[in-house]
This record gives sequence, structure tokens and C-alpha cells, in this order.
Amino acid sequence: MIKTRAEQTKTSEYNNKGGKAFDLYDLKEFNGINPKIKQFSYVELDCGEEVPFHVHEGNAENYYIISGSGIYNDNGKDIPVSDGVITFTPSGQGHALKNTGNEKLCFIALVLLN
Repeated sequence: MIKTRAEQTKTSEYNNKGGKAFDLYDLKEFNGINPKIKQFSYVELDCGEEVPFHVHEGNAENYYIISGSGIYNDNGKDIPVSDGVITFTPSGQGHALKNTGNEKLCFIALVLLN
């Protein structure tokens, strides 16, 4: 099964000022996909924007950074990230990601249910 970018569901998330923060493309829209996959998305985070800090309960999340650069908040510890970096946030822990670069920060987000 194959889906082109035009066939993927795209949603936009907005910052607290009403401006667009990022676009999210749903990559899990296939019949028969593993039911433990809560989210599998390609994300384009705009310059200066962020995925706010949040805690995972009952699921875990991985990010795989494709391009761009930013600061990843791993339970209060800020860590620089760029292409090729993978992150993991287990259930009961939290994270955030801010684009600190001069281009979109593009990454894959995968959330698996426990």
C-alpha cells in the first residue's frame, strides 16, 4: 500500500498567538495497521515554534529528526538536536521540542500504546 503526500491527512497546530506552529501529516492511515500505534506522523515545525512540554501516560513517544535543528527538553534537561537524532520518552515522563534553527525542523513522531 502506498499513499502520496497529497493523499495523507494534514492538520495544522497553532501557537497561543493564533499563528501556525507546525503541520502534521498522518502516516498511519492504512487498514490493518498495528492497533498499538496511537500516532505515526511526519511533522514540519516552523522556525521559532515548539511542541509544548507534555507528559505521556499509557504510551511512549519517539522522535526521529530528519532535518533542521532545535532544543529537545527531556524532563527539564535541554539538549541540542539535529538530523539523525532519535529521542525516546517513556510513559510517565515528559518532553518538548523547539525549533531554534533558520529552517523548518522536520521529524517523525511515533507514539505507541503500552
